[in-house]
Parts: sequence; structure tokens; C-alpha cells
Amino acid sequence: MAIPDAVVAGVIPAASIIGIIFALFLWKRVSAIQLTGGRLISSQNGREYLLEEEQRGGEEEVVAKAADIQKSIAEGAQSFLATEYYYLGIFMVIMSVVIFSLLSIVTPEEGRTRDDEVRNGIFSTIAFVLGGATSILSGYLGMQIATYANARTAVEARKGIAPAFMCAFRSGAVMGFLLSGFGLLNLFLAITVFYRFFGDDWRSLYEAITGYGLGGSSIALFGRVAGGIYTKAADVGADLVGKIEKDIPEDDPRNPAVIADNVGDNVGDIAGMGADLFGSFAESTCAALVISGVSSLGMEHDYSGMMFPLLVSAAGIIVCLLTTFIATDLKPAKVIAEIEHTLKMQLIISTLLMTPVALGVSVWALPAEFTMKVPSSSPDKPFDEKTVKNWYMFACIAAGLWGGLLVGLQTEYFTSNRYKPVQAGNTEHARDLGGKGSDCHKAAVIGDTVGDPLKDTSGPSLNILIKLMAVESLVFAPFFYNCAKGQGLIFQFFGLA
Repeated sequence: MAIPDAVVAGVIPAASIIGIIFALFLWKRVSAIQLTGGRLISSQNGREYLLEEEQRGGEEEVVAKAADIQKSIAEGAQSFLATEYYYLGIFMVIMSVVIFSLLSIVTPEEGRTRDDEVRNGIFSTIAFVLGGATSILSGYLGMQIATYANARTAVEARKGIAPAFMCAFRSGAVMGFLLSGFGLLNLFLAITVFYRFFGDDWRSLYEAITGYGLGGSSIALFGRVAGGIYTKAADVGADLVGKIEKDIPEDDPRNPAVIADNVGDNVGDIAGMGADLFGSFAESTCAALVISGVSSLGMEHDYSGMMFPLLVSAAGIIVCLLTTFIATDLKPAKVIAEIEHTLKMQLIISTLLMTPVALGVSVWALPAEFTMKVPSSSPDKPFDEKTVKNWYMFACIAAGLWGGLLVGLQTEYFTSNRYKPVQAGNTEHARDLGGKGSDCHKAAVIGDTVGDPLKDTSGPSLNILIKLMAVESLVFAPFFYNCAKGQGLIFQFFGLA
């Protein structure tokens, strides 16, 4: 059973726009929390007081202080991103020239002309720029809502756990829905525009569209690594100067380096993470599109089948939208002990809802059977045709859904203080090892100092680098295949040979 083309062409952008509108709705609810900046409040000795020192000022003074701190963090984050995006713009220009040059000079395959290769180079470059721009937009919007909501969350925390949780959760959901909405909408529009030039040549179209994932991954690499290095440098510097030289508590806003540390948290963990998440979405979607382009779906011009990866993402936006209401309106966390459970239920409920939805999309969007190209065991031909059923696609999606759920539950078990692995460390023997200043404490501090930079720089770098190389192999496949004179087995496997 195939969905009519008009329905497919309407559902995907509609779901994207709904996600964007819902994000703006959540942003409006966060903005309903009043926060007006004012002058800095000082004590008699001239030192700016801390937020927790409420006896020195009333509610208005505390809110004003929070607003001033938020303003400093926002200005620093915007300044950092402006500088970073300036150099990223230069990088994108250079990479655009490289992509166009390499893809335009390849020797045309049988049945293709020089104009076809030049066309592929042009549209791959356009897709690269579009992917990079969307990644930049995703990171910037995430940083904007984060710096907009941090002081509001602090102010709401004075009222209780539930208001603070809802403010933080809604602001996080804003980035998630804006990222997925803009990412899916831009990808759909790019495919629609490219289709006018490529026609039913889905293989060439999706070869060009892989540049979208390459652009997103490239920006994500710079965002995560640059932000991670910046925040670790500021964090360690703030601790050394504040706690050791000036005897100021950790994360005290009177220490300017703490503001720089918070700026780094926003540009690395928010803007960088947003770009990274978009890159993951773009890479996985483009990889699925490339594989579908060399299947019988592309040869038979099955529009709904060719848009299947985008339909799954569109359905996911709607499912997550419904799931979000559970955490923010139906059953929000009211005490600290409920926060972990509420977040876990988001993962469980979304998986339970998405599973039957994915089955429905697989059955309705794909024909009952179609063929895929697989490596051949015969030396006479590079690949064979394999018959695939539509429920095979659902099985792959379900494996990813439930695999992600199991990883999340396993991670919670080994890191949450509600379970034995963490509770086992809270023993009398462990407490007797000594407190602050003891050898045990020094060892923990050294481990944290060494491990944090690796966690925030090396780990994300390797993660993005692996995905980036995978997408590059798809983008530059025609170039390397022709250089290898048709002997590139990896590219034959993907049907690009």
C-alpha cells in the first residue's frame, strides 16, 4: 500500500512546521517568566553579593542580579559564536571549492556525460553549504534559548522543583524541536528543488544530497571541539584563580572566569551539541537516502518509498511533541526524586509510541516487496539483486529504537545514585578514607581534571570524526571510484559504482 505522492509532499513539511511552531510556543511559555535586569546590588564593603545571600536584598534585587549575570553570559556566548562562525565561513568557502573541483573532474561513467558530473559537483556544493548553514542555525538557536532560560530557571527554582523543572525542560525542548524541524524542512526543500534538475535520476540526486550531511558534520566538529577546549580552559583557570588565590567558592559569579566558564558551557554543550545532533540526523538520513536511491524504489520512481527516511523523521516529530506534554503538563516532576523518573519515562513512552507508528509508515509508504543491490559472490558481476520486504525496514527502525532505550536504561543503572553500582561507594570504609584535602580527594580531583578535557574534547572529536569520514566516503565516492578504475569495492557495495 503506497501513500499518494501529494500526501507525502504535504506531510513532511507540515510535520516540520508543526515542530517549529511548537518550539516557538514553548519559547513563549518560558518568556512568560518575568525577568528584568537592574543595577548591581552591593553590600556595605562594596562586594557584589551572591544570589543565595537573600537577607541582603529582596525578591526584586535577586531577580535583577540573576538578569545581570544572564546578560553577561549571553554577551560572551554571542561574541564567541560570532568569532567562531567567521572562521567557519572561510572554511565553508574553501571546502565548497574543493568539493566542486573534485566532483566535477571525475571521468564520466557509462551513460553519463561531463555535464552530469559538473551538475553533481554544483548541487553537492549547494547541499554542503545548506547543511553547514542549517547546522550553524541549530547551534545558534540552541544557545539563544539556553542563555535566555538559565536565569529564569534559577528564579523559578526559588518557587519549587516543579516550576524550575518545567522551565528547564521546555527550554531544552525548544532546541530539540527547532533543530529537527528546520533540519527536516531544509532537507525536504533541497530534495524538492534538486528534483527539478535531476528528474527521476534518484541515484544522482541522492549522491548530491549527501553534501547536506557533510556540511552539518563539518560545523559540528568545530562547534563541539572549540567549545569544549574553551570551557575546559576557563573552568580550570577559574578554579585555580578563584579557589586557590582569592579563596572564592567554585562557580561564584564574582569571579570573571566563572562567567567565561559558563560561556564555554553554552557554546560547547549547547551550540556545539545542537550542531552535533543536527549532524547526526543529517548523516543518518542522507545515508538511508543514498541506499534507497540504488534500490528498485528509485528505478521504479516510487516517490513515497524514496521519501521513506523523511517520513519516519516527520512521524518522530509528532510523537515527541505528544510525549513532551506528559513531562510539562500531565505529570511534571514535583520533587527532586521524580526528575530522573520523569526523564526516563520520556524515553520509554516515545519508544512505545514510535514503534507502531514506524510499522504503519513502513507498511503504507513502501511496497510489499522491492529489490536492493548487495555485493555479489560471483566475480563476473559486482552485485546481485536481493528481494526485500517492507517489514524488514520496520525491523531495522525498531532495533534502533529499542536499542537506544536499552542503552539509556543501562546507563541510568550504572550512573544513578538510586541503584547499587553507585550506592556501593557510600560505605563506612569509603567515608573513612578522608574528606577534602585527603589523598583520596586529591586523586579524585586529578582524575576529574584529566578526564574532563578528554570527555569534552577528545570523545566528541572522535565521535564526529567517524561520522564525518563516513559521509565523506559517500560524497567523494564518484571521484575515488573513477580514480580506482572501477575497482572500489566499498563503493560497489553502496551501489555507487
